[in-house]
Amino acid sequence: MLATARRCAILATAIGLIGAPAAAQPPPAAAQPPPPTVTSTPFATPDTDRCPHRVAPPPAIDLSEVPAPGDPTPTPLPVPQRPIGGGDLDRCGIVTADGTPPLPAEISATGWVLADLDSGAVLAAKDPHGRYRPASTIKILLAIVALNELDLDTVVTATEEDANIEGSAVGLGKGGTYTIRQLMQGLVMASGNDAAHALASQLGGVDETVRKMNETAQGLGAFDTRAATPSGLDGPGMSTSAYDLALLYREAMRNPTFAELIRTESVEFPGFPRDPNDPLPTTDPAAAGDPASSTPVPTDHPPFTLANDNSLLYNYPGALGGKTGYTDDARQTFVAGAERDGRRLVVTLLAADVRPIRPWEQAARLLDHGFALPASTSVGTLVDPGSADAAPAPSILLATPPPPAADDHDEPGAAPSRVPVLVGGGVVIAALLIGAALLQRRRR
Repeated sequence: MLATARRCAILATAIGLIGAPAAAQPPPAAAQPPPPTVTSTPFATPDTDRCPHRVAPPPAIDLSEVPAPGDPTPTPLPVPQRPIGGGDLDRCGIVTADGTPPLPAEISATGWVLADLDSGAVLAAKDPHGRYRPASTIKILLAIVALNELDLDTVVTATEEDANIEGSAVGLGKGGTYTIRQLMQGLVMASGNDAAHALASQLGGVDETVRKMNETAQGLGAFDTRAATPSGLDGPGMSTSAYDLALLYREAMRNPTFAELIRTESVEFPGFPRDPNDPLPTTDPAAAGDPASSTPVPTDHPPFTLANDNSLLYNYPGALGGKTGYTDDARQTFVAGAERDGRRLVVTLLAADVRPIRPWEQAARLLDHGFALPASTSVGTLVDPGSADAAPAPSILLATPPPPAADDHDEPGAAPSRVPVLVGGGVVIAALLIGAALLQRRRR
C-alpha cells in the first residue's frame, strides 16, 4: 500500500513537472554524488551440517503445538541407530555422489531428497533424515490409508464440522453429498482440509485416523514421521523428513487411483444445498418475476470446476503430480514426481521459502539435475515396505539442549547444538523418559 502510494506521488510529480512552464521549473542542481546503493541481504540456504533437526523440528513460532489441557506433551520420536536407506543418508548437510555435477542454485529448502521412483535410488539430498513439519504433504499418508480402506463409490454427507474446518478447503458444504472419490479429489488436488476431515470421519474419527496414519508410516519404514492431524495442520509432535516424504510418495504412486488423482488438472465438483437460514439468500430466478413472491427463495450452491493447485503439473513436461503444503511453522513444503525417457523421479522439499524462486521451480531445477545424472547414481535407497531395511532398528538417545528461541538455525561458528550420546542397556528407557520430559518442560 505504501509502495503504491509512493509510486503514485512520484508519477504525479513527474506529470506536474512535464506540464509546468519552463520558467516555473527549478534551476539545475549542482552535481551531487549518486545515492548509496541499497542492497538486500543475499539469500543463503540454511546450514544443516551440524544436524540441528536430527531429533525434532525447529521450535514452533505459534501455539499450534501446545497440547490440549490434560494431554501429555509428545516426546521426540526415537532416532534409528543406523539411517534408514543406508549409504550416506546419515549425513545432515548436502549429500551427493562423487563425480556428479554441482547442484542447481537457488534451492531454499532446508531439507530435500531427489530419488528414483522405480529403483528407489536416492540421487542426492540435503538433511534427508532431518525432522521438519510436513504441512499438507502429510495428506499423501492420509490418502494411502483412505485408499486402502474406503470404497471410492461410497456416498458421504458433509457435516457442519467438515465445512467449517480450519485452513484450506475444497468447498464442502453442510448437507452436500460426495463420493469418497470426490473427497479424494478435493484432498490431493485442492489440499482441502474439509475433505481430510470428512475422510477421517469415515475412517473412525480424527484420533483413530491419526493412529492409522502413524501405524502405516511405521510399517513403511518412515520412522521420522508422526502425524498429529489428518490434514497437516500443525499439532503436538508433528514430524516428518524429506526422506520419509519420498518414501510415502513412492508408496502412494503404486496405487493407480492415487496416480490418476494426483495428475488430474481439473474436474467438476459437486455443489451443496444452501442453508435456509442463510442471512444472505439469493433469489430463485423462477420466482423473481412472480409478483406474489415477496420472499427471496434460497437456492443451492452450484457445482464448480476444481483445479489442481500444483503449478509444476502445468509447467513441467512429464510432471506426474504432487502435493503442496504450507503453515506458519512448517513454511513451504512440496512433493512431486516427473517422468522423462521412461525414468521417473521424485523430489521433496521441507522448510522451504518462496525466495529466491517458488518451491515448484526449485523442484523443477532439482528434477532437471536428477534426469541429467546417470541411472546408476546413488547415495542411498528408498526402502521397500516389509523389507529388512524397513524394519525398526535399535535407537539411540540424543541429548538435545533446547535451541535458541529466536533462531531456527545455528549461527555459523557457533558450537554444535546437539551432541549425540549413545546409551546402552536398560538405562536407555529411563534416561529417554526423564531427559525428554525435562527437555519438553524447558521448551514450553
